[in-house]
Amino acid sequence: MSIKPRPKIVDLSEVEPNVRRGGDLRAMLTPATVGSTSGFMGVAIVQPGDRIGEHYHPYSEEFVYVVCGQLEVDLDGEPHALRPEQGLMIPAHMRHRFRNVGKVEARMVFHLGPLAPRPQLGHVDTEETEVIGAAAVVTEAGAAQAADRGRVRS
Repeated sequence: MSIKPRPKIVDLSEVEPNVRRGGDLRAMLTPATVGSTSGFMGVAIVQPGDRIGEHYHPYSEEFVYVVCGQLEVDLDGEPHALRPEQGLMIPAHMRHRFRNVGKVEARMVFHLGPLAPRPQLGHVDTEETEVIGAAAVVTEAGAAQAADRGRVRS
């Protein structure tokens, strides 16, 4: 007998920011937070002049939707403008990097699917990203607390 997943609402404020690759990435709807099995969804918040370092996903396509701000995305090294109310599908294995080229905060929603066999295999960094500021310090204890808050409860 299989257990039917239950709907769960996750608030942005409940998710610890991940700033290790630049920007403020919040994986909101994930296997750990809601029990998803086909992919995960989150929000990226990128301040003016900041970026999300170049990377690729060997198992997943990535879908992004720009909510606000002016972003530029490099796809295998080729720059493309991304504006509010535009969506983009990035195929698996394609290197990509996002930069906020505007004067205001940019926000985009992202979804990746299918899931990698293990979370640590789902993301491959292709450049180092310098993280600036105290907000970049994410302790293992803080990450564990966020994981505990996000676990699906029965």
